[in-house]
Amino acid sequence: MKYIMAAIKPYKLEEVRAALTEIGVRGMMVSEIKGFGAQSGHTEIYRGAEYAVNFVPKVKIEIAVTEALAEPVVETIQKVARTDKIGDGKIFVLDLKEVVRVRTGETGEDAL
Repeated sequence: MKYIMAAIKPYKLEEVRAALTEIGVRGMMVSEIKGFGAQSGHTEIYRGAEYAVNFVPKVKIEIAVTEALAEPVVETIQKVARTDKIGDGKIFVLDLKEVVRVRTGETGEDAL
């Protein structure tokens, strides 16, 4: 099993969700986050004063999938979330040791 975390631009969330549903992803967790990478934030003007915005808003998607579905999920997120502009985000893939469904007690892939 794999645990996939992706930080993407917020306006790409619905498009990514729809594409992942099409390839068989049955659930995901989504959080609003802030961060910076190569783009290192930006400046904005508010009421005539310029100030630095060091953290850029992103959306973090977390998905637990079977080993077989991991590569298609990563490829789908990369393809759909890509704008070819700085700040498109990152995808992290981690090994997932165990999953337990709270309601039924199912474990492993059965709990996904």
